[in-house]
Amino acid sequence: MARILITSGPTRQYLDPVRYLTNASSGRMGRALAEAALALRHDVVIVSGPVDVEYPSRARVVPVVSTEDMLAAADREFEACDGLIGAAAPCDYRPVRVESHKIAKTGRPIDLHLIETDDVVATLGAKKGGRWVVGFALETEDHRLRALAKLEKKFCDLMISNGPQAISAFDNEVEVLTPAGEVLATIANTKEAVAIEILKIIQRRLIAHAHK
Repeated sequence: MARILITSGPTRQYLDPVRYLTNASSGRMGRALAEAALALRHDVVIVSGPVDVEYPSRARVVPVVSTEDMLAAADREFEACDGLIGAAAPCDYRPVRVESHKIAKTGRPIDLHLIETDDVVATLGAKKGGRWVVGFALETEDHRLRALAKLEKKFCDLMISNGPQAISAFDNEVEVLTPAGEVLATIANTKEAVAIEILKIIQRRLIAHAHK
């Protein structure tokens, strides 16, 4: 039995007290992965951005809002975990300045100055030690090439490649990639069915190997 950390859902980067940058990630893939891991009798902790889905009651859920919040919580929880599945879609950018009052309309364009947020999976992957890390890569072009580049950059043991059609959808189509560039599986089904197959691969290649 392993203790698995799953990041899930979007994050929000506020521009002012009421407006923020985000994406349409629903948390459904994270929920499905948690259900599949629990079915294999693993312990699960979920660090989740704001979502409407209900996570399994047997998983411990740590709610967060911003990418900075997600990184801090995931970093803390990862200390006691055997592996990470980074299924969240955290914002890659944040505003340089967050206004303390609602930005008023003036009839003129406004300039938003954005800087990159720290990458959650890459940060944890860099200090994983003997633990394993599985990432998700959502790309609009050159899916496999870009996913493999992310796999290396984020120190992942496996990368799950999917496309923008996965966002807020009930189904998903993924490729499971290894550091050697091997395509272990191509899976197209409901997110619940896809998650079950992903967990089977993680169980066989990462969890069972770590417990030998």
